[in-house]
Amino acid sequence: MSASAPLLAVEHLSLSYRSGHQWRQVVHDVSFELQAGEMVALVGESGSGKTTTAQAIIGLMAENGRRDGGAIRLNGEDIADWSQTRLDRLRGVRISLVPQDPGNSLNPVKTVGAQVDEILRLHTALNGEARRSRVVELLTRVGLSHPQQRVDQYPHQLSGGMKQRVLIAIALALSPDIIIADEPTSALDVTVQKRILDLLDALRRESGTAVLFVTHDLALAAERADRIMVFRHGEIQESAPAAQLVGAPQHPYTRQLLWDAAPHRVARPAPDRLATPAIRADGIGKSFALGKNRRLQALHNVSFQVARASTHALVGESGSGKTTLARILLGFERADSGSVTLDDTPIGGLRGDALRQLRRKIQFVYQNPFASLDPRQTLRQIIEEPLRNFERLSAGERRQRVEAVVERVALPVEMLSRGARELSGGQRQRVALARALILNPAILVLDEATSALDVTVQAQILQLLQQLQNELGLTYLFITHDLATVRHMADSVTVLRAGEVVESGDVVTLFAAPQHAYTRELIAAIPQFTSPIKASA
Repeated sequence: MSASAPLLAVEHLSLSYRSGHQWRQVVHDVSFELQAGEMVALVGESGSGKTTTAQAIIGLMAENGRRDGGAIRLNGEDIADWSQTRLDRLRGVRISLVPQDPGNSLNPVKTVGAQVDEILRLHTALNGEARRSRVVELLTRVGLSHPQQRVDQYPHQLSGGMKQRVLIAIALALSPDIIIADEPTSALDVTVQKRILDLLDALRRESGTAVLFVTHDLALAAERADRIMVFRHGEIQESAPAAQLVGAPQHPYTRQLLWDAAPHRVARPAPDRLATPAIRADGIGKSFALGKNRRLQALHNVSFQVARASTHALVGESGSGKTTLARILLGFERADSGSVTLDDTPIGGLRGDALRQLRRKIQFVYQNPFASLDPRQTLRQIIEEPLRNFERLSAGERRQRVEAVVERVALPVEMLSRGARELSGGQRQRVALARALILNPAILVLDEATSALDVTVQAQILQLLQQLQNELGLTYLFITHDLATVRHMADSVTVLRAGEVVESGDVVTLFAAPQHAYTRELIAAIPQFTSPIKASA
């Protein structure tokens, strides 16, 4: 890297958040530099201060946040005290942010094309036709399928991964000096993830764009970053060139992260393949209207089955139909063709209370646990709500059931009086699991249930899921783009592409000898990482 003055220098930065009338410092005396063309990764568990640090650099801390001290120098000029008006002229032009949550970062009443166009309209002299052409080019560059059609769609018509790619297109639009990427690929499948990171690498080479890469994915950081900084409790525990940090970690916490980054399968009973399948889908077809007499064929003749007490993974790129298929299984959508049988019950003809009672057998764990938890309720109210809806129990019986399931997912009972805002990401996901388990279902549908979690918490949740499966005989349908997790977690897998099954089979065989070119592409795109240490290190 160049020995010249750094593009970005963070010097002795300390940050606090106010809770009630008290301030709590969450980032303590942090210093680092970012050179032109360099990628520096900030890694660490949820709540470690990574995102707060990234937001402070671009002046986007929450209203209850403040800078206690320190400087933020862009090309030598301290921007820490700049007004929001002055920072607005900087954002998107000199520094761009790719936020972590695509669902809350796009305007729901504007088309995605209009939202990409906005930054071009504000900062370039391009006319409308030229801007639209540039918007389509940007959406193509970030790997969005059918970009000409997507321009006129609204955020609710896109999957989470598609929304993330729109945000990345906005961040790339003006080729800024620095891109702050806060978990930019956590919602993306491995092939699109590779394409986006290859694109960032190209920008680094061609334009000298620097990237501050906030991630919980240590394997990805090790593969892509020049340097890695390990955050914990608002402090940098270790900072070193990526190869050096991965090959010879100095801090015990870094060694634990490296161990957790490689999933480890626990022993479990074999699935009951002789019994009737827990899930059977035959010839599922589904299309959606796009307006102007156009339709999108989301699913075409999809068939698969899941053995009882097993884990079946649905994998494929964003927009491949995974979540649409899950919504059909749960009865939230109706298929245009085909049939679904759950736990020996055909669901096609179910209506009203019969369909409602089926949902006792199959429960959904959402990708974003925070968005699915009511911030106005306590954890006790959130977890007991299904009991109120489905069973007539006394307050004491409900209390016993709630406390028993909370203990099962390894949450302290005393946390039940708290709200979701007071929890970490891993704790929220445990609450979501507890709510799903409270009715004793036979099947759990897990939609990217660990994609937003740091590696340590992800390892804990995966181990918990395997333990629950052992104890309760649960069947899991695991919707994910994380093939590394599939390899260690699933018994069988179905690969979807553009709404069609391209390959299906047991995990060991499929990973060892993939038959379809797309499956081989997916497997080749997995970041290659093996923990160099043992758990006891």
